[in-house]
Amino acid sequence: MTSVPTAPDFGTAQVRRARYAIMAVFTVHGAVTGSFATRVPWIQDHASVSAGQLGLALAFPAIGASLAMPLASRVSHRFGARTALRGLLALWTLSLVLPALAPNLLTLCAALFVYGASAGMSDVAMNALGVEVENRLDKSIMSGLHGMWSVGALIGSTAGTVAAHTGADARLHHTVAALALTVLGLIACRGVLDLHSEPDQEPPPRFTLPPKSALVIGAVGFCAVFAEGASLDWSAIYLRDTLGSSAGIAAASTTAFALMMAVARLAGDRVVDRFGAVRTVRAGGVLATAGGLLVVTAPNTALALSGFGLIGLGVAVAVPLAFAAAGRSGDNPSRAIAGVATITYTSGLIAPSAIGALAEATSLLVSFGLVTALAFGLVLGAGVMRGGDRKAAEGDAPRAGALGVPAGS
Repeated sequence: MTSVPTAPDFGTAQVRRARYAIMAVFTVHGAVTGSFATRVPWIQDHASVSAGQLGLALAFPAIGASLAMPLASRVSHRFGARTALRGLLALWTLSLVLPALAPNLLTLCAALFVYGASAGMSDVAMNALGVEVENRLDKSIMSGLHGMWSVGALIGSTAGTVAAHTGADARLHHTVAALALTVLGLIACRGVLDLHSEPDQEPPPRFTLPPKSALVIGAVGFCAVFAEGASLDWSAIYLRDTLGSSAGIAAASTTAFALMMAVARLAGDRVVDRFGAVRTVRAGGVLATAGGLLVVTAPNTALALSGFGLIGLGVAVAVPLAFAAAGRSGDNPSRAIAGVATITYTSGLIAPSAIGALAEATSLLVSFGLVTALAFGLVLGAGVMRGGDRKAAEGDAPRAGALGVPAGS
């Protein structure tokens, strides 16, 4: 019978340092995404691809992430949590350079596949370590960690906007950004928890289906990410085409939505600690549903903007809590985290195209009716987030940590 590994007894000060380290890791991860997103028009022109071809290429990050995520737990098992995260995060930051170098559609698809694969594996590794730190601190931090990811994305997109405005070559911009973020990531990883599996512990399989616990938790995450992706990509178009808003006001809706999500995630941990994960997600679902109803019934731009803000506020903490719940579920929490991540990435992939297809067949009003229905799914499915509530586990026997290593005393 395989022996159970013994977790290192980290001191309180060391765990607190690990919290700040993993916050920095999330910020670096988000900055890569923000840096890439702002230069997509330049990349499209450089690769000489049409809008339709670009849409095809932009599906490859999600494909790469979905295929590579199950490997993250095996890498952590083989090299240890800190070394694995250091290597995977460096792969992610350095992969930022690849899309801008692609001269045609084929190479762009290949570059974005590698970009997405490294994003997905580092995403699983850092979320798993985030759950470990949360377990040891005995306080909610996952919402704040994802809030720092949003902060990083805003920083990266701001720098990218400046670079684009000055006409900087994206190859130079992304090379400089990649090198800087790689250095910052390596420094941040020095402070994360250094967890190792026992030598005789059986390694996780390379590819496996997500456990049932991940499927039900991931379904709630799917609803949240679908509403998020639809609102981010289509809110400006909805305001312009349905309500006749000006281009400036319509564009501002995207920024306002992203800022609302960042603020809600940064403040979310206090709410979770006070009210618990289930009630927090359920209340968020109510807000998001009310926001969706406001969007589809709003007679003017101001009310619709308020509706989009409520959607952002309502869905903000659902995904961080889904990762936390997955990290405390089943015998292999790392596999559950990978499963939830795969489901949410898939949701983010299909949401923009699904909204567009439904709008083409009916109208954008009907499309956001679907968003509203999925937002209500948070209300109905909030109970599966009980594992993300630390208070629900009080008095229970010690559970395995997110990396398959017991959380310790």
